[in-house]
Amino acid sequence: MINAIAHPNISLVQQLNFDNLAASPDLFSDKFVWHSFNPKLRDVQGNYVGIKGLRIFFRRLQRYTGSTFRIEPVSLVPIGDELVIAHVVDHMLLYGAHIELDAVIVWRIVNGLIVEVWDIPSLYVDRTEPLKPDSLERALDMAA
Repeated sequence: MINAIAHPNISLVQQLNFDNLAASPDLFSDKFVWHSFNPKLRDVQGNYVGIKGLRIFFRRLQRYTGSTFRIEPVSLVPIGDELVIAHVVDHMLLYGAHIELDAVIVWRIVNGLIVEVWDIPSLYVDRTEPLKPDSLERALDMAA
């Protein structure tokens, strides 16, 4: 369950469907950039420009994690009239383990459009569990 404070920018972020970004082109600025910082996923981190770039980011992330990556929203908090801070928990299978970690997503919204996003994961505290043969099927079900 997501804890959110009523605010127009919260409503804007909640309209996004990461499984179908093409359905929400009117939510993004022409100058949209997604910044991903994650030294543990060097092949995925970087700056992704436009909706096309954002789709590339998520495709890379899914390819890197064997299509197991999923986001669990926890809270959304507006900061003034421009920023929204999201707390999410990322789940994925990677390197033979189920990885669960906290991340902060900072959304910058100007004139009702998403202009910039910073994706900042927790790098030192994660809840990684090595997969046991009997837990692999359960972890794959969780990712689906």
